[in-house]
Amino acid sequence: MLTTVGFTQLAETVIARCRKVATFSEDAGGTRRTFLSTSMHDCHREVSSWMKALGMSVSVDAVGNLRGFYPGVSPGVPRILVGSHLDTVPNAGAFDGILGVVLAIGLVESLEGMKLPFGIEVVGFSEEEGVRFGVPFIGSRALVGRVDDELLDRKDERGISVRKAIQDFGLNPNEISKAVLRDDVLGYIEFHIEQGPVLENLGRPLGAVEAIVGQNRLEFTFSGQANHAGTTPMNLRHDALAAAAEWILAVESLAQSTPGIVATVGFVEARPGATNVIAGEARATLDIRHASDGARTEALDELIRHAESIAARRGVTVKWRTLLAQHAVAMDPFLTERRRRESARVRTAFADAACGFAGISGKDVRCIISVKRAALINAITCYSLPILLCAPLCPA
Repeated sequence: MLTTVGFTQLAETVIARCRKVATFSEDAGGTRRTFLSTSMHDCHREVSSWMKALGMSVSVDAVGNLRGFYPGVSPGVPRILVGSHLDTVPNAGAFDGILGVVLAIGLVESLEGMKLPFGIEVVGFSEEEGVRFGVPFIGSRALVGRVDDELLDRKDERGISVRKAIQDFGLNPNEISKAVLRDDVLGYIEFHIEQGPVLENLGRPLGAVEAIVGQNRLEFTFSGQANHAGTTPMNLRHDALAAAAEWILAVESLAQSTPGIVATVGFVEARPGATNVIAGEARATLDIRHASDGARTEALDELIRHAESIAARRGVTVKWRTLLAQHAVAMDPFLTERRRRESARVRTAFADAACGFAGISGKDVRCIISVKRAALINAITCYSLPILLCAPLCPA
């Protein structure tokens, strides 16, 4: 095994590799790498070369997941999965997703050829963000047998279906069933850069995620009466945007007063959208999250009541539709505790937090845990990588 100095050097290599992969992009001015895009070929080629150099067997399954296998001490022993996603959002950071894949390769490299009582399969999921087709987790869905014809027929903004994108990448959608996890998989571990300020505020380099928050996304539409801004008295207005604005403040107030809730109105649109016209319609999205499904549902019901009350008082109407509804998912307590114990062994403080507080809501681990035990570790910065590398993978 590597020395502390060796681990530090390996961590620096991991950081450099993440920055290298960030250059594989569909955009010249930033990083954007969507499901099975041309830049994903470049990403596969680079990441594959690192795994092959360690003697790992590398393959790409029928939805484009990059998979590298490092065998255990003897044939037929079980395996553990370690990885994350290779796709990105537009203008992405250098470490989102790819850190979990490159770090997994670093874990294998740190073994320096030593074989464990189990094999290690590194997985780089082809799609997690949902950018190209508006549906997340295509890569991890395949591993749990949840890619159906409805998903394959879904089209991107250019009219290309998921099925056609797979074929254009040189893969066969008829072989997707072969991507399903085998019975010999012990579990899944994912390392992810923290996407929020919690660990930094706590002064902790790592976080043992105990749950991935549940979330709801809705779109609210307030409808009033468009009218001239100069000739309509204030007491005769039915201003849809003013109603939406009051409700947005109610969202903020409820979230601030309810422990564990985070709620965001991230998009607002007023129509007709002219400076001198009272808005006849205003649309606003709501994203609400909590580690408890009950607490989240109760808060959502309260916000709907607020919207109805505000609309009625202001002489407008409101309707809403659900865009997304996901329940909270608890991480496997055994694997999470194992990570925590190894952290204590190397004298590093872990922070326990629901995943949403760290800025993560989905992640491929949400899909994998439906069939296998799984754990998620958040890192505040890349400088905690030597600590992650020191923690053995052994699940038992």
